[in-house]
Amino acid sequence: MSSHTLAPSYAQRLLARLETFFFTRRKPLLIALALLTVVMGGLALQLRMDAGFEKQMPIGHEYIRTFQQYRNDVLGANRLNIVVKARHGSIWTPAGLKRLYDVTEAVKFLPSVERLGVQSLWTPNSFVNEITEEGFRADPLIDGTITPEQLTPERIAAIRQATAQGGFVGSLVSRDQTSAMVTGELTEFDKDGKKLDYVAYNRILEKDIRDKFEDADFEIQIIGFAKQIGDIADGASAVIEFCALALLLTAGAVYWYSHSVRFTLLPIVCSLTSLVWQFGALRLLGFGLDPLAVLVPFLVFAIGVSHGVQQINFIVREISHGKSCHDACRASFTGLLIPGTLALVTAFVSFVTLLLIPIPMVRELAITASLGVGFKIITNLVMLPVAASYFDVPKSYADRAMVQREARARWLRVLVRVAEPRNAAITLAVVGAIFATAVWQSSDRVVGTLQPGAPELRPEARFNRDAVAISTNYDTGLDWLTVVFEAAPDSCSNIDIGLYQDRFAWALQPVEGVLSVSSFSQQLRLYNEGYNEGNPKMSVVPTDSGNYAALAAEISRIRGTMRKDCSMTAVHLFLTDHKAATIQRVVDAVKKFRDTHPQPGVTIRLASGNAGVLAAVDEEVEHSELPMMLYVYAAIVILVFAVYRDFRAVLACCLPLTVGTFIGYWFMKELQIGLTVATLPVMVLAVGIGVDYAFYIYNRLQLHLSKGQPIVKAVEHAMLEVGTATIFTAITLAVGVATWSFSDLKFQADMGKLLAFMFMVNMIMAMTALPAFAVWLERLFPRKVPMRAPGLLSH
Repeated sequence: MSSHTLAPSYAQRLLARLETFFFTRRKPLLIALALLTVVMGGLALQLRMDAGFEKQMPIGHEYIRTFQQYRNDVLGANRLNIVVKARHGSIWTPAGLKRLYDVTEAVKFLPSVERLGVQSLWTPNSFVNEITEEGFRADPLIDGTITPEQLTPERIAAIRQATAQGGFVGSLVSRDQTSAMVTGELTEFDKDGKKLDYVAYNRILEKDIRDKFEDADFEIQIIGFAKQIGDIADGASAVIEFCALALLLTAGAVYWYSHSVRFTLLPIVCSLTSLVWQFGALRLLGFGLDPLAVLVPFLVFAIGVSHGVQQINFIVREISHGKSCHDACRASFTGLLIPGTLALVTAFVSFVTLLLIPIPMVRELAITASLGVGFKIITNLVMLPVAASYFDVPKSYADRAMVQREARARWLRVLVRVAEPRNAAITLAVVGAIFATAVWQSSDRVVGTLQPGAPELRPEARFNRDAVAISTNYDTGLDWLTVVFEAAPDSCSNIDIGLYQDRFAWALQPVEGVLSVSSFSQQLRLYNEGYNEGNPKMSVVPTDSGNYAALAAEISRIRGTMRKDCSMTAVHLFLTDHKAATIQRVVDAVKKFRDTHPQPGVTIRLASGNAGVLAAVDEEVEHSELPMMLYVYAAIVILVFAVYRDFRAVLACCLPLTVGTFIGYWFMKELQIGLTVATLPVMVLAVGIGVDYAFYIYNRLQLHLSKGQPIVKAVEHAMLEVGTATIFTAITLAVGVATWSFSDLKFQADMGKLLAFMFMVNMIMAMTALPAFAVWLERLFPRKVPMRAPGLLSH
C-alpha cells in the first residue's frame, strides 16, 4: 500500500474512497457498531468458564495415542485423590476409620466417578495376599461384614496389621499412620455425551467432601486435575478485579497525558467494545473461556489501548497545527492506517500461528486472541477516529497539550542523539553484547513446569499445601508415567514378556525422580512367592510357561496392569513430582532402554498417566516453538517488505524485536518461568506489541525521508513526534499488568511480571536499537533512488 507498491494517484484515490466512505457515513456507521455491540454484549453475558482435561492433550501425539488406546486398562490420568487426616493421633481409631468410610461412600456417589474404580481401605478391591498352609489367599483388608459401628480395638489392630502386610502403607495409608487415602477416576463425558463442568465440580468437592467431613478432628486434603483446574478457575474469576484496577490506572494515565475526559474515555471504550465483540464471537462459535486463557482477552485489550493512545496523539497534534477536530480525525485515520493495520495484521498472524500447536486448548486460545486483534482494526482504526470527529475541541486545548508534550519531550532530545552515527555505533555494540548474552543465558531455558504441585497456583495455595503433604507421606506419588508393553494377542504363556519387563523395572528404579515402580512383572514375583509358601527365593518371574500363564490369569483380575490376553502389560513409574526436568529425565531413560535393549515381539510404548500427558504437552510446545516463532517473523518480514519495499525497513523493524524476544527468554529463565501453553502466547503477544512501536516510529521516519531530510534528522523528528506517546503507552501498559503480580494465581502473577518486562524491553529496543540500525543501514546501503512518501501519508 506504499508508493512503491501502488502509483501515488491510485493510492490517493483509494484513500479518498475510504475516507469518504467512513466519514460521510459517520452516524449510520456508529449506530450500526453500537447495535452490534449490544447484540454481542448479550451473547457475551452467556459466556462461561470451560475447562477440560481432554482438550489439554496434543492431538495425534504418540503418548496420547497410547493413553487413549489403553485408558480403560491402566490407571486413569484424570484421578481424584482425597485424604482423611487425623489432626491428633493416628488414623487407627474408630472415629478415624468411620470418617474414612463416610468419605469413601461419598466419593462413590460423586458425579462422573467410576464407582468400581474407587479404592480405599473400605473397598473390596483392596485386599491382602496372604500365604497360608493351603497356599495363596486374597482377603479384603476390611471384611464386607464389618460396619464402622462394629469396629473394636482388636478388629482395628487386625486391619492395621493386614494393611502393613498387604503393602498398603505408603499407598492407601500414610507412612506416619496419621491419614488414609481414597482414590477415584473421573470420566470427562457422561453416557449422554455431556461434558464435565470442572468449575461446578470443584464446588461439589468443596461442599460435599471438604465442608461436610472436615472439622476440628479431621482434615480433608484433595488433589487431582479436577480440583486443580477448579481452584485455578476460582482464582481466574478474580482476574476481573485486577483488570479493573489496570483499567483505572490506564484511564488515569491517559487523562494525565491528554488532560481531556473525552480523549481518555474514547480509546478505553473502543478497546472495551472489541472485547465485548470478542466474548460474543466466542459464544457464537460455541467456545467457553478456559481458565488458563482468561488473561488473553485482556492482553488484547492492552494492544487496543496502545493503538488508541497513538490515535489521540496524532489528532491533538493535527489540531495544534490549525486543523478542525473533524479534519484532524480524518488525518489521523489516514496517517495511522498503514502502521496500525500493519501492526494489527502482524499480531493477528502471530496469534494464528498458535494453531500450529495441536493442543485443542491452545487452538481455542489462538482463535480467541485472533478474533480480538481482528476486531481492533475496526474499533481502533475506524471507530475511534470517526467517533472523535464529533468532538468540539478548541485549538487552545490542542496548543496547551502540545506545549505540555514538548515540555515532556525535552529529555527526548537527549535520547534522539542516538541517531548520530558515533552514538548509533556504540548503541549497536551494546545491543549486540546484550543479545549475545541473552542467547547464551536462555539457551537452556526449560519447556514445561519448574515447580512441584500446581505451577499455576502459589506455593501457599490450599491445593499445593495438600499436594506437598500427600507427596511427603505417601510412596506412590501423585504423578506417574505408565509405560505399555505390547505383544501379540494371547501371549499369556510368553515368559519373555515378564522377564523383559522385569529388566526394564530394575533399570528404571534407580533413575533420579522415580519414587517407586509398580508393574506386571512385580505382581508375577509377588504371586509366585505366595504360591510357594512365601519362599523369598521364589520372588522371581516364573520361567515355566504353565505357571506363568496361571499367575497371569490371577493378576488379570486386578485392574491397572494388563489386558486379559496379555497383549498389553504395564509398568507404572511413580515420580517425585511433575517438573519438566523430572519427566524428561525419566522419558529419556525409557527411550534409552527401548533403543538399547530391543526384544523381538515386544514393543515398548510411551506413555499414559498424568506425567505422560504432561510429557506430550511439553514435547509439542518445544517442537512447535521454533517453527511458530519463525512463522511469526516471516509474516512480519513479508508484511513490512510488502508495505515499504525496502530491506532496510525489514532489518530495522525485526532485529530489535529479535533482541527483545531473547531478553524475554532470559528473563523467564531467571524468574523460573517455564515455557508452557500459558506463557507461549505471552511471548507472541510481546512480539505483537514490539512491532507496534517499531511500525509507528518507522512510518514517521519514512515520511521525513521522503521530504529529503537526511537520515539523522529524519530519525530525530520521527522520535520527537511519536516517542513520547510510545514511551507513555509502554509505561502505562506495564504498570497496569504489573498489578497482576498480586494475584492469588501464580501463573497470572508471572504473566504480569513477564508482560510488564516485555512491554518495557520492546519499547527500549524501539527507541534505541531501531534508530541506530536505521542510521547505519542508511550509511552502509545508501539509497540510489530518493525515498518517496507512503501513498497514504502524502497528504
